[in-house]
Amino acid sequence: MREPIHSTRVHPVARRLEDGIDSVPQDSVPQIIAAAEGEAPGGRPTLTSPEGSVKALSVPAERSLIYLSRQPCEELSAYLGVRGWRVRSARSVVDAARLMRNDEVCAGLVDIVNGFGNRDLAVLETCLRHATVGWVAMTPSAQLDDLGLRRLIRNYCFDYVKTPCSNESLNFVLGHAFGMIRLSDMDIAQAVAATGADEMVGTCDAMQQLFRTIRKLGNTDASVFIAGESGTGKELTALAIHERSERRKAPFVAINCGAIPHHLLQSELFGYERGAFTGANQRKIGRVEAAHGGTLFLDEIGDLPLESQASLLRFLQEGKIERLGGHESICVDVRIISATHVDLHAAMSDGRFRTDLFHRFCVVRVDEPPLRMRGKDIEILAHHMLQKFCGDNTRRIRGFTASAIEAIYNYGWPGNVREMINRVRRAIVMAEGRLISAEDLDLGAYTSQLPVTLLQAREQAERKTIELALLRHRHRLNEAASDLGISRVTLYRLMSTHGLRGGDEDKSVNEDPA
Repeated sequence: MREPIHSTRVHPVARRLEDGIDSVPQDSVPQIIAAAEGEAPGGRPTLTSPEGSVKALSVPAERSLIYLSRQPCEELSAYLGVRGWRVRSARSVVDAARLMRNDEVCAGLVDIVNGFGNRDLAVLETCLRHATVGWVAMTPSAQLDDLGLRRLIRNYCFDYVKTPCSNESLNFVLGHAFGMIRLSDMDIAQAVAATGADEMVGTCDAMQQLFRTIRKLGNTDASVFIAGESGTGKELTALAIHERSERRKAPFVAINCGAIPHHLLQSELFGYERGAFTGANQRKIGRVEAAHGGTLFLDEIGDLPLESQASLLRFLQEGKIERLGGHESICVDVRIISATHVDLHAAMSDGRFRTDLFHRFCVVRVDEPPLRMRGKDIEILAHHMLQKFCGDNTRRIRGFTASAIEAIYNYGWPGNVREMINRVRRAIVMAEGRLISAEDLDLGAYTSQLPVTLLQAREQAERKTIELALLRHRHRLNEAASDLGISRVTLYRLMSTHGLRGGDEDKSVNEDPA
């Protein structure tokens, strides 16, 4: 008698297989397994549309499998190959990572039996996090007593099997994992997987236009002005322009003009000589001079005081600076990229910003789109942040509930990407389950409310009215009943119906004369 498969997800077909594959007619096994794996009888995957028509998916019939084991079983590999799997063996986590591709969906079989000890689990965890691989763990029953191993399987694997198990059962479970990972939104998974930790994320038309503009600006040395709301990623855009320019090997120096007190801004920008003022014990190189040969990013230029605006205008015209307390003109070669969330046209009209300086800054203008205007990018960014910060929690958060996705589309995101980062990081820490809900994101008010029947609405209104009357009269039933226009007996009966607690007075009642 073969040992049954032990799974966290029990499929109806799996129940038949638990009794042993021999209990199923042999000529029916291929059809049963194909159906469980989402395939048509001919071996080609199918998809039913909302209208009920059946369409073939454009995916290869051959399924890809990464087999991670210190001692791969050749017999098992051969069997899976006959069953339509393209098996790629890896003897280490590093080898497995090399086999993973962001644009390919595949199943994964990790053999815990042969050689993965406690010290290897942390390294193995990084491998199991890959978004496009559905992992199945293979382990003996005795090893499941290890808390670390149980956590790893629970948080990162679609399923697990206890050894010894039959090849047929293992093939079924791998097919289930492959089918489940294929159900995920691969547009999002690929976009997230292909994005580095510090790269910009976006697939909407506005972001694609921004990427084209960044590539064009990388070929020039013109000054760039980036406009956009707070939190949209203006500094990331500036850095992307710098890294695609000929100045990429030189420094990229960023300064937030609104975060530095006005009386210190001059010395921060241009530096000072020793003895320039009290406390200036040695020469200091300013941010402008430190960026020589590279790019100077001036963020929040709308907060620049007028005296600093005049100094910057002189530098932009002549390409020279003078340190505070010094008399030597120093030539500085930098590219200026500036940004602000302030409406500079209104600031110029009010006399708070110099028109001539604006035209020096704004040779080329780039508009950063707000998050609420970026369509499906909102969801892609949420998944990107989840994958980036999921290490903040020991539990494996698999994704977002339908209510959470609805909420992030309905919410206006006034803080843009910066706000999304904060909300997702908080949700990762506070989530109770495997999926982040709208409540975890503190966006419960932005989901659709369940329909309320007329009877439910009446009951809610009745309960609320009784509660308010009791509060007004400090739970004195006679006075509350008189206020509501009903008898004390009727009030007491309604309180019992709605589960409301009465006061301290005697609750003995007589028959309602009504």
